[in-house]
Amino acid sequence: MPPSSLSPSPSDTSTLGVAESIDVAVIGAGPAGLMAAEVLSAAGWRVDVYDAMPSVGRKFLMAGKGGMNLTHSEPAAPFVARYGKRADVVARWLRRFSADDVRSWAHRLGIDTFVGTSGRVFPVDMKAAPLLRAWLTRLRAAGVRLHVRHRWLGWAAQAAAGPDDLRFATPGGERRVRAKAVVLTLGGASWPQLGSDAAWVPWLQDHGIGVAPLLPANAGFETDWTPHLRERFAGRPVKSVTMTLPDGTTRQGEFVISTHGIEGSLVYALCAPIRDAIRANGSTQIYLDLLPDWREQRVAEEVARPRGSRSMASHLQSRLGIAGVKAALLRECLPRETFNDPAALAAGIKRLPLTLLRTRPIAEVISSAGGVALDALDAHLMAKALPGVFCAGEMLDWEAPTGGYLLTACFASACVAGDGAAAYLRALR
Repeated sequence: MPPSSLSPSPSDTSTLGVAESIDVAVIGAGPAGLMAAEVLSAAGWRVDVYDAMPSVGRKFLMAGKGGMNLTHSEPAAPFVARYGKRADVVARWLRRFSADDVRSWAHRLGIDTFVGTSGRVFPVDMKAAPLLRAWLTRLRAAGVRLHVRHRWLGWAAQAAAGPDDLRFATPGGERRVRAKAVVLTLGGASWPQLGSDAAWVPWLQDHGIGVAPLLPANAGFETDWTPHLRERFAGRPVKSVTMTLPDGTTRQGEFVISTHGIEGSLVYALCAPIRDAIRANGSTQIYLDLLPDWREQRVAEEVARPRGSRSMASHLQSRLGIAGVKAALLRECLPRETFNDPAALAAGIKRLPLTLLRTRPIAEVISSAGGVALDALDAHLMAKALPGVFCAGEMLDWEAPTGGYLLTACFASACVAGDGAAAYLRALR
């Protein structure tokens, strides 16, 4: 279903006005924004959600094109560990809204889920649109008002203006809104064409809120492939390998050869340390084990067997099953003379060096790291420098690999921010 079919009806978009007063404004109608709106409306508050795009949930729908991965079924301890340096903070959010809660929430929307062979959790129909449609129906029934084509411009500049005085660009001109509480769920800097353009960064910084640099996350990396490998193998998966970083960190999985370098789930799982090493050193080297289920001694023995008149390529294919893209990677990454040295070739198969030069641009990657500094927020995700302003979702300084971890933490942080905003509003009464 195209995103435009999920736009609010005309009755959902209020008439333009000047300095309209409302209870709470949620700015950003992605998963975090809609979840914050659900929490606040359930607490009895009238919620207005604003989004710059013509329809809501565009990145949510785009992410669901290959199958809507809602969360992951692995146990809590390894699940939390996926958040790396921010695991302790995200763990607190997940106590409010866990992976199990994601599945229960989807079921209450009438969306059945299943656990795939990888442990990832999907809707039975694998689609995002039915879930989003059911969610919007429930939000409208709860009185949530959706305002599309409302691009936030920050806060009013007048001396008397405060963090409650919001400016929006609309097709009918600028609109001013005064909100008793504000929840910002503006996303990071990936896929800006869908609304996450990071325009908010200087506005928060101007109000004393620390923002860590936005960096590519779940990103591919570039290397200088030869024309032969690029033309013959771009788009091919490299399956059943392990990837090891210089510090010894190792993961097993699969990745994809791209025109520019490498991408895919195994790369995304190690994105943060690879990216940080490139930033620190200008490039980094990783190591691939092309036969992770084979012992080194066995590989060495098979490579060293007499091959008679057969070519080395035929020998490797018949003795070790190495052909196609794996054979091409050996030729790409090892010196030519290595193929005349069975011991060196066997060592290369088990520890193939690949130099990575650059991270792909942030605008094209799946998500971004960096964002609003967590020490700039209290435990309820309210900005310490701007009471009444809460932040949630990808605009916060955390990251996670693909596999349902991103969406789950966006939901969880939105629940924490929504609870915080509801408590703040109650205290104003």
